Amino acid sequence: MMNEYGLIGYKLTHSFSQKYFTEKFETEGIKDSIYHLFELDSISEFPSLLQRHPNLKGLNVTIPYKEAILPYLDELDPAAARIGAINVVKFENGRFIGHNSDYQGFMQSLQNFFHCHPLSQALVLGTGGAAKAVMAALEYMNISYKVVSREKKPGMLTYQELTPSVMSSVSLIINASPVGTFPNHDQAPAIPFDLLSSHHYLYDLVYNPAETLFLKRGKEVGAKTINGYEMLCLQAEVAWQIWNS
Repeated sequence: MMNEYGLIGYKLTHSFSQKYFTEKFETEGIKDSIYHLFELDSISEFPSLLQRHPNLKGLNVTIPYKEAILPYLDELDPAAARIGAINVVKFENGRFIGHNSDYQGFMQSLQNFFHCHPLSQALVLGTGGAAKAVMAALEYMNISYKVVSREKKPGMLTYQELTPSVMSSVSLIINASPVGTFPNHDQAPAIPFDLLSSHHYLYDLVYNPAETLFLKRGKEVGAKTINGYEMLCLQAEVAWQIWNS
């Protein structure tokens, strides 16, 4: 009997996870496991998915369901509860337990990329589940941050409020929104790119395309850049550890 794993989300044609885990199973000789893509038009389809796949051992969760799935879970890992979004579900003794490996993967990758100092400040572009994981990692690393939203919200900046003063006060800018993801590779978050310089670090959670317009425009003015591929690999390994712990 095969152990089943999979990814739930919407429009998963270009998913990283299935390729990653399929190759992992092959290279590590894991012969009793298979990884599926489960496209759901609505999170309300989640219970029927479980009925159709009784051998599921674990799931990854991607947009737009990282928060919408919470009511369907029996329990949240403490870190996931603090973040308020999950991207990993573990099936354990008939219970569905939500975890968040995004923040661990992001934090490990960020530590490799950005050598912060006490005065480091960041901008987080986006307000969804991925952004919440990013914020948790920044808090753990004692990096202060401001959140940027397209709409005016309490405690957040809008893109129109990214003044020269704001842009010069931050050294790290993280795109935690899906803007720029394939096939919309001609789009980028509406930050003032003319205010970037070589002292900025740009981190894009998007990995397809490998160089988004956000990263390309940053690189043109000397900013350091990285995409989300390393984070994805790191969080996938954390997910595997969660499922098999």
